[in-house]
Amino acid sequence: MRRDRIISAPRKETTRRRLRPSSLDLPLLPVRDIVIFPSMVLPLFVGREASIRAVERAMSAGRRLVFVAQRQAAVEDPAPTDLYHVGTVVSILRMLKLPDGRLKLLVQGQSKAHIQTYTQLQPYYAVRCEALEDLRDLPESPLESEALVHLTRQQLERLLAMGRLMPPDVLILADNFKSPGRLADLILANLGVDVEEAQQMLELRDPCGVCAKWASSSIKSWK
Repeated sequence: MRRDRIISAPRKETTRRRLRPSSLDLPLLPVRDIVIFPSMVLPLFVGREASIRAVERAMSAGRRLVFVAQRQAAVEDPAPTDLYHVGTVVSILRMLKLPDGRLKLLVQGQSKAHIQTYTQLQPYYAVRCEALEDLRDLPESPLESEALVHLTRQQLERLLAMGRLMPPDVLILADNFKSPGRLADLILANLGVDVEEAQQMLELRDPCGVCAKWASSSIKSWK
């Protein structure tokens, strides 16, 4: 699977927490060399037969599936043990069948998801997963949240000024995010860190902690 340029789309912000996590039964698609975050919009090429089957199933049942990163990109036919346990529910915005048999997708990340069990192994993976989108620990004070978002944006501006390579519209998009969680997803999606580090960030349940950690370490790492 190959990816092109990543962007991120603003979504309606909310600080309301869901009291009970929801379970979803969805096809699963393993991805290499990338961790997909909520709100990301990106094109992907799908070539493995099992992955094509998973996409075809998703297209006939709500256009949703779970993307989960492989632990080792070189594994051609990954087993469940080769995949991480937290991925991202995505919706398929567009699908194009290419002459060579591959599929080109345009997908958007919807929510984090924890894989509970594999319900099917052939001809593609299907899983039962727990949606984690609304399980976010937010600051008690709105002022604290605003201050954290402001600090993170300042650090992002400094990184861009120092020559950190990011899509030029990231800073513009950052102005549309009012919660630490969504802002963290945007930044992490465009940092270009390796899969292991990105996966660790995806699995964090406290977006304020993610923003604080990133803001305190990003400039130091790029000096």
